[in-house]
Amino acid sequence: MVLCFKNRQLDLSGVSRLMGIVNVTPDSFSDGGRCFNSETAVAHGLKLLEEGADIIDIGGESTRPGAAAVCPEEEISRIVPVIRELKRKHPDCIISADTRKAAVAKAAAEAGADIINDVAGLQYSPAIAAIAAEYDTGLILMHMRGTPETMQSAENLKYGDVVKEVSEFLLQAVEKALEYGVKRENIVIDPGIGFSKTPEQNLELIGRIGEIKALGFPVLAGHSRKSFIGTVLGRKTPEDRLWGTAGVTAFLAMRRAEIIRVHDVRAMKDVVTMFSRCAEHIK
Repeated sequence: MVLCFKNRQLDLSGVSRLMGIVNVTPDSFSDGGRCFNSETAVAHGLKLLEEGADIIDIGGESTRPGAAAVCPEEEISRIVPVIRELKRKHPDCIISADTRKAAVAKAAAEAGADIINDVAGLQYSPAIAAIAAEYDTGLILMHMRGTPETMQSAENLKYGDVVKEVSEFLLQAVEKALEYGVKRENIVIDPGIGFSKTPEQNLELIGRIGEIKALGFPVLAGHSRKSFIGTVLGRKTPEDRLWGTAGVTAFLAMRRAEIIRVHDVRAMKDVVTMFSRCAEHIK
């Protein structure tokens, strides 16, 4: 399986690929404010590449529960300089722009982003699909109900079968993207761990990730440092969830999730590498 974008390909047939996170925001749940200027964000992106990240995901709007929206102009001003400078310093790096707004997606693609990571799965701005098709970027479609401000409301946490309903949503998003002209081989799906889900629903989605993979598209999972890990382990601060994150990462590698989105690239690279090497000797 490969992911295609801008006349390039990323082989997804082997060990899980790692997406490193660069939040150019003052209020992200785990590291808000640490990279809230272009110079620091670029330095962090280069560090993640050195540590083994296959993709750098750059976001200018926090999507933590309860986060307020950021206007497109502000979001563009945060991420576009980082995309341009990372591409200047590391031309071959693969950059994903984490946004739910068409104007931001367009500006990011023009600045050099290879992938658009739509955390709203084309609900907020369906025109993102047209932009992905026009610029031949990859397109990640994530499941979320509501907005970051409302996604953890009681209504948005009601499911019959969470895996079935998430799967149906993702297939509908894929169909919409295809109608806009996005190539099938450019699409990745993401069940949206931590987005409009309870801790148990997150665990069920991870445990049944094979059913998401069975939809026929590369799967991205983003569990890193999230609150469901804190709930299970009793770890209140995101920084204390490294080993819990590692446990989920190992499970996802075992289940062959194609892309794993993480904060701690060096540590998670060790996890997936050692899992892969041990798995080579299974008889």
